[in-house]
Amino acid sequence: MTITIIGSGKVGASAALSCGLRELDDVLLLDVVQGLPQGEAMDINHHLSERGIDCYVQGSNDYHDMEGSDIVVLVAGIGRRPGMTRMDLLKTNSGIVGEIAQQIRKHANKCKLIVVTNPLDPMTFVALKQTGFRRNMVMGMGGLLDLSRFKSFISDALEISRTSINAMVIGEHGENMLPLIRFSSVAGIPLQEFLSDGQSGELIEKTKNVAAQVISTKGATTHAPGNAIATIAEAIIRDKKSVIPVSTFLDGEYGAHNMCIGVPAVIGSNGLDRIIELRLNDYEKKIFDKGVIDVKEAIESIGLN
Repeated sequence: MTITIIGSGKVGASAALSCGLRELDDVLLLDVVQGLPQGEAMDINHHLSERGIDCYVQGSNDYHDMEGSDIVVLVAGIGRRPGMTRMDLLKTNSGIVGEIAQQIRKHANKCKLIVVTNPLDPMTFVALKQTGFRRNMVMGMGGLLDLSRFKSFISDALEISRTSINAMVIGEHGENMLPLIRFSSVAGIPLQEFLSDGQSGELIEKTKNVAAQVISTKGATTHAPGNAIATIAEAIIRDKKSVIPVSTFLDGEYGAHNMCIGVPAVIGSNGLDRIIELRLNDYEKKIFDKGVIDVKEAIESIGLN
């Protein structure tokens, strides 16, 4: 399979490196900035060469070079800056994503599309509508990124190995994300057995707020999203049937219709094989539904609903 990553900034380059280190396949880095994808490609190839990895990264400024790609990752758009919410990016990035989606439909109309551009859930919807792809072919990355942060905080709080943790985060990739204490565990033991209500609340708030903290200190989140992109790509390429929270189009699942939001799904060679519908309690459903309302309002504000 060939992987194309559209957007060669910090996240796109990190994703290309992660895909290479996992030996998934050759990678094409695409960007409108002359020289940027070519320079990143050279740098990454030198890294992979020393490791003895034969995956090759190419840089390009021409959409024609993505012809026939099996997986396309859409990272392009303006990034979140200190003090900004993901929704602040909505109108500018919806235009960018819409234009790129047309190029994807033209040159890679059989690809599996992984959307990364923020605000993640509305942009996944824009990409789905503008490409005209079936819903199994388009998924947003945000839930897995939130999950990686949640697992890190669980490990820190309990002072246990990250390998022992299974966790889940669903909902809007934003202010209404929903880290699910009830559906998380340590070596099969429910996470609730280890935490007081106060500790659980603290973990949830940390998970919700940490992206803004990273952005305020270093300017952008880079390595965790790059890794999350590669994890989804690997699940598709190796048909792993992995359960991963991704933003996908809902048509009645979780009581939501005609919008994209993060839910657990089985990811394999067909892209999104099926959605897993969890039985949320009243509190969890309230938070999830608030995210649904916010995402639908965002979609309506750009005239796509």
